Amino acid sequence: MALQFGIFDHLDDNGVPLADLFETRLKLTEQYDRLGFRSYHIAEHHSTPLGMAPSPSVFLAAVAQRTEHLRFGPLLYVTPMYHPLRIAEEVVMLDHMSRGRLELGLGRGASPIEIGAYAVDPETAPEMNREATEVVLKALTSDLLHHDGKFYKFDKVRIAARPLQKPYPPLWFAPVEAARAADAARLKGNMVTLIPNAGIKPLTDTYRSTWQALGHKAADMPLMGVFRHVVVAETDAKALEIARTAYRPWRQNMAFLWEWAGFEFPIAFIYPDSFDGLQKMGMGVAGSPETVRRYIAALAEETGITYFVCDPVFGSIPYDVASRSVELFGKEVMPAFR
Repeated sequence: MALQFGIFDHLDDNGVPLADLFETRLKLTEQYDRLGFRSYHIAEHHSTPLGMAPSPSVFLAAVAQRTEHLRFGPLLYVTPMYHPLRIAEEVVMLDHMSRGRLELGLGRGASPIEIGAYAVDPETAPEMNREATEVVLKALTSDLLHHDGKFYKFDKVRIAARPLQKPYPPLWFAPVEAARAADAARLKGNMVTLIPNAGIKPLTDTYRSTWQALGHKAADMPLMGVFRHVVVAETDAKALEIARTAYRPWRQNMAFLWEWAGFEFPIAFIYPDSFDGLQKMGMGVAGSPETVRRYIAALAEETGITYFVCDPVFGSIPYDVASRSVELFGKEVMPAFR
């Protein structure tokens, strides 16, 4: 069973000084690079300890300089919170700074509280995202940008530079429903989702059927992935101890902004209070390399994915513990799937 592997990083607050948080995460990207992970994906969040890198481009510019082969990108740029031309310009810069290693994720954003802080109506955010995506892709492939839409209008705007990758960096989407998976296939985009296992097969089936209906070759199909929390240690007991301790503060960070604003955390059904609950749902794994290998093989068989994205550093996991977990994953888990 051939799978490719990536990393997802919320860059959540773990209690260390912010400069140290950034530096240890950058050291980990160097390790991902050495071990042969395909890609590093970073979340975009605002006003919350869940995401301490609210400007993905700034952090990814550093990643570009600290790595040589690792592909990277935002998952996702929250397009309603940007001017689309600004996104396009930053994409061009990052693609050239990395010599063509950028991956481009564009989305509406997961939190209406975060979007609302930028004076964006959450009800219009999906429609804004669709139009902003159109504008960004036009800007990346045009010398003069013309666009007359509901939210954005441009008349003969000069575009100074194009991305290194043609026509633009690989696209990424994070669908939760089959219709959005079909949209991703039509745009020849990769997809990664964080929903429970039972909902993933409809997404991958829809993607494959849409791809086939468009007349594309199966060998050219982009990646279809899933994101899961992963901790690897020498024994199941040791890995579980690490995960149980670290997950609780991460879960508090995940729910923090909702509770601060006086709302019920809307995806508690995906992220229960304990890591044991998460693992029981199949939404994460903590164990020895053999346990993790079995988990990933079963997940791939059940869901039809071709890409497994792990979050190996979350909550209170210290840098040295995360580094050891990543080392075990890269050397004793990934080779079984190549």
